Amino acid sequence: MRKTFQLHVEGKNRDRVLDAVKHEIRKYIKRERRRDLPEGADFWDFDCRFGRSKEDAAMAHLSAVTGLINTVAAEGGSQFYVEILAKTGKRQPRPAGVAEGRGMEEADEGGDGA
Repeated sequence: MRKTFQLHVEGKNRDRVLDAVKHEIRKYIKRERRRDLPEGADFWDFDCRFGRSKEDAAMAHLSAVTGLINTVAAEGGSQFYVEILAKTGKRQPRPAGVAEGRGMEEADEGGDGA
């Protein structure tokens, strides 16, 4: 998805337009995640860019896109550009001994009731 969204649409409430834009982005992400994974891939990852225009778009994390949209809307911006491209991801194995004993530590802290 590479698109410039307009926040000022004549005859429409700005808040409803903002909600519709967020819904369209979420719908796109859900649709991409439903696609079949190629051989050897574990999950769908996304490369994201965000800016007020295509020329000043910078890399952003997928989880930060909604907050960036809210920031542009709060500042009174009339448009923004978002680019979300799906790519495959491969999970990295955990190093030995890391986060495996974490559950035991939590049980030891509150287990005796004293």
